[in-house]
Parts: sequence; C-alpha cells; structure tokens
Amino acid sequence: MSTLTPQLTTDVADHWIARWDRQQEGYLPDREERFTALVDAVEAGAGRPDPLILDLGCGPGSLSARLLDRLPEATIVAIDTDPLLLALGEAVHAGRDGLRFVDLDLRTPGWSAALRLDRQIDAAVSTTALHWISGPELRTTYAELARLLRPGGLFLNGDNFSVEDQAPAIARLDRSLQERERTRRFAADRPEGWREWWEAAAADPALASFIAPDAVDAAGSDHNGSESGLLSTHVDALRESGFAEVGTLWQRGDNRLLCAVR
Repeated sequence: MSTLTPQLTTDVADHWIARWDRQQEGYLPDREERFTALVDAVEAGAGRPDPLILDLGCGPGSLSARLLDRLPEATIVAIDTDPLLLALGEAVHAGRDGLRFVDLDLRTPGWSAALRLDRQIDAAVSTTALHWISGPELRTTYAELARLLRPGGLFLNGDNFSVEDQAPAIARLDRSLQERERTRRFAADRPEGWREWWEAAAADPALASFIAPDAVDAAGSDHNGSESGLLSTHVDALRESGFAEVGTLWQRGDNRLLCAVR
C-alpha cells in the first residue's frame, strides 16, 4: 500500500522516467553494470528470499524496480523527498506488490521512526543520491540506518566517490581519464544533461504541480568536491555508526559500489 496518491497518467510517467534513465546513462555509462552488481550483492547477502529493503534517495524507483524484478518476494520501502520523482515512481509502479514509496527527508533526525517498520531491515541500498547530504548530516543518517539494520545486514551505495583528500594525484588522473572518455563518447552527440532534464520537466504542464520551486536551480548545483563526495567521509561515517566492515565491491575509476556490513 503506497503512502502517496498517483496523479500522473502512466503514459506521461513512463515517458519521463525513460528520459530520466537516458540522461543518467549518458553520463554514467556503467550505470546498468553497477545496478547489476548491487542487485547481485543483495540477492547473495540478504539471507532470505523475502528481504526487507530500504532504497534511500530512490528517485523514480529505477533501482527498486530492478530489485523487485530479481527478488519478487522482497518488500522495498523507497524513500525520497522530491515531489516530482516520487509522483513519477508512484504513477508507474502503482499497485505493484512489495513496493511502497515514502516522502521523507533523510537529513531530518528521527526519519527512521516515521517508517513504522515491524522488523529490522535486511539491506539498504542507494545509487547516486547520498552525495547530496552534507558530511555532518550524513553521519546522523548513517547512525539511524545502522539501528534499522539487522546484525549482518548490508548497506550498498553506488556513487562516484573521490579520493582527492587521500590520493590527489590519482584523483586528478582519474578525472583526466573520465574527460577523455566523455570526449570520445560524445564526439557525435551529447546526451541530455541533468539540468536540461529538469528544465524540460518544468516546462511540461502535466508535471507543473509536482515541481518544487527550487528544483531547477538545485539541478544546476555543482556538488563535485563537496565533503560528502569524498570516499573517506562515507567510510568514516559508516565505521563511526557501528558497521563492522566497509569496503568496495565493484569499481570503475571513481564509480564505486561501496558495501558496509552491520
């Protein structure tokens, strides 16, 4: 049972989610490979065929849908605070067993209590989302997450993590490799960007009532190099929160699947 009421038509939502996926994949060519590695890890490490999973910063539900495709007995609670992305996910996945969207801000202390879960979770997942949370707020978020996870439970976070603070020369070289790869890939055609997607969505009358006032401005913000984009910030915060092990399961350059075991 969903906590939101779908108000968009499925056709409109399908169109915008497909466009969302294209712009994400344009700048994250290994997005699907990272998704597969994450879902493989959940399937191998959840410990049961019907795990309870949180999707943190779920967006329109791209990862949640892939998890349910692989683990149809799972229960997934998909959390985000953006009204448009939640509405798109709700419209496309309305009525799908095992998936519930929740409007919650992970930066607000006490967010976990609002979920009203009846047991500890087996896994939490996130992709390209938690770098938006500042370092101090991230420590609070991870501390609450640790209390929700059962002993041995998994947290899997796929994102671009910089090692600028620990290995600046390697970080610079990695950026150079990425720039060269983008130049080759976009030689013929540059894909739609993040801000361009938001600007187009804001111009669609069907979506107007779901666009937050600052959504387009926020889409243009540059979070590269922010404290929460550093690998060390996430690793340190997870260890401080009581996770027994923290390490990288999959990696291509600074694109990593970070794993923490409770």
